[in-house]
Amino acid sequence: MTYIYAIANQKGGVGKTTTAVNLGAYLAAAGQRVLIVDIDPQANATSSLGLVASQLPRSLYDVLVGETNLADVITLTNRMRLDLAPSSHALAALETEAVEAISDPFRRSYLLRDALTPTLHRYDYILIDSPPSLGLITVNALAAASDGAIVPVQCEYLAMEGLGQLMNTVERVQKALNPRLTIAGLLLTMHDSRVNLSAQVEEEVRSYFGDRVFQTMVPRNIRLGEAPSFGEPVATYAPNSAGAMAYQALAAELMARNGAEQPEGVLT
Repeated sequence: MTYIYAIANQKGGVGKTTTAVNLGAYLAAAGQRVLIVDIDPQANATSSLGLVASQLPRSLYDVLVGETNLADVITLTNRMRLDLAPSSHALAALETEAVEAISDPFRRSYLLRDALTPTLHRYDYILIDSPPSLGLITVNALAAASDGAIVPVQCEYLAMEGLGQLMNTVERVQKALNPRLTIAGLLLTMHDSRVNLSAQVEEEVRSYFGDRVFQTMVPRNIRLGEAPSFGEPVATYAPNSAGAMAYQALAAELMARNGAEQPEGVLT
């Protein structure tokens, strides 16, 4: 069985790419076959895994415009069992080009889902790193996410701002495009136990969303911010850091929710 999750939140800077890359790395370390799909035109997941988007011959853009197959674009990373479907800045034009080329709005919304289908047998987990918007690209991510959306929520002022809009988008996509779409989990990020505001945000999110909130919280951690500049997940850059331990715990929690054994968290 392949689990497909979209990492989504229209707010920027909340930890979507950090979550996609590091959750993926720890799932792979636990023996799962993982594909990270970078559908953000900023290509941050691509660069965070040590690849330069402008130097790649093909990207996810070429797949979504019908010029090649996903299997021809998927790239190995330095981590065993962790593959990447890289992004490129050309994806920024996809919405305009798709509207011009494809009259059927349903076909436009299923571009990613249809591209993923032939490769599902190769992976246990597919994590889609979506952009900070609620446009066509994010709709494609949600339409493809058969097991739901993982929503990073920053533990800072106005953290709840925009969540209602995201929930409405999820509900619309669920009704029109993907009946299986749910909020698989909200992940509290940039948590600082020394600051009262973090505790207040945690209390508010947990009281409203209940058990949809992951027990794991990702702390504010400088190593998480440094790792992308070295093209590595935090699991290899700073495996003993608080950020690394949080994403190891998140991988364990997600696998437990899916009925799997707890991952050992040992990179091989």
